Amino acid sequence: MTQALLAAGAVGAVLFVVVFSVDGATRSGYSSARHPVSALALGERGWLQITNFVVTGALIGAFALGVRRALPDARWGPVLLAMFALGLVASGVFVMDPPVGYPPGSGHVDSGAASWHGVAHDAAGFVVFTALPAAALVLAVRFWAAAGLRWLGIASIVAGGLCAWLFVAYAIADETGSTVAGLLQRATIVTGWAWMALVAIILVSTSPQDAR
Repeated sequence: MTQALLAAGAVGAVLFVVVFSVDGATRSGYSSARHPVSALALGERGWLQITNFVVTGALIGAFALGVRRALPDARWGPVLLAMFALGLVASGVFVMDPPVGYPPGSGHVDSGAASWHGVAHDAAGFVVFTALPAAALVLAVRFWAAAGLRWLGIASIVAGGLCAWLFVAYAIADETGSTVAGLLQRATIVTGWAWMALVAIILVSTSPQDAR
């Protein structure tokens, strides 16, 4: 059961990235370089990204439980991963307001006229992009304490720090209307999600003695 829960983290990470990458590449008027992933929840095919958010959130929730079972002395790491999972589900439930240029023909909604669901989506996104790097940094301490997983502790520090830095860079780019804001967000996602998949794979293949 624990291994199945942990494996859900790797499945969720890969599924999320594959779905938004393929969907974004085949959407008319959508720019992966400029527009955020959440914008894919808009338009006729919006249900696909909404489902992607919710299903991935459920899988990551299972992963958080798996981490708690695999590392019973780790407390805040699984809690932060659960917050991350809930943020993903909420990101799908509360759809963002249209960004500049997408969907084609829609009017951009500035921060002063944001809808309630747009505000809720932004709040959920903030949880997503802060809880994940925080989980990586917290679990880095736990991994460093395990003789067989010290290298994963270093990798977690690097991934957590890089993910946090990229999120700040994305937030600035998005606020200033940069044409590469979408790329920065994708770099943030790939960094954080890759760390999560790595942790899932390592914990599935690690004996309980090595994780102590």
